[in-house]
Amino acid sequence: MAIRRLEIAAALALALAGSAQAEGRYGLGRPASEAEIAAWNIDIDRDGKKLPPGSGSVAHGREVFAAQCASCHGERGERGLGDRLVGGQGTLTSAKPVKTVGSYWPYAPTLFDYVHRAMPMNAPQSLGNDDLYAVVGYLLNLNGLVADDAVLDAQSLSAVQMPNRDGFVPDPRPDVR
Repeated sequence: MAIRRLEIAAALALALAGSAQAEGRYGLGRPASEAEIAAWNIDIDRDGKKLPPGSGSVAHGREVFAAQCASCHGERGERGLGDRLVGGQGTLTSAKPVKTVGSYWPYAPTLFDYVHRAMPMNAPQSLGNDDLYAVVGYLLNLNGLVADDAVLDAQSLSAVQMPNRDGFVPDPRPDVR
């Protein structure tokens, strides 16, 4: 008898779901607002087209890195609890490649994107745009890719040519585009 009631309840739920689906909605939630969509639409492409306004100097990046990043990555990004960020140039084809910002990372704007989304690990997305440009500038400087007096913004960051920019190949599988 209990099984029969369960079958009837399941059939009723399916019928209601089917009618809601036919109407194009389930009666749950609401459409996302433009502001809500914008808050999630934060990706930065390899060309830097969606980099935000702001700027940051290598000198300021050194300060932010010391305060926010060094406890995990070491004082100069050489390693700590977190990944090594500096060095490794020329090692990718060796038996022991060292994958860092300076050796492996292909596009500078996507470094900004990653640091913004994921760092610091205990408070991702907590750094403002000026601090992000500064930290990325400092990392690029540690890897010999920008000068000590560099100030990065959307335009200058997009212009940085990473050493491994052409080191990735398209996925040859026919089902991947």
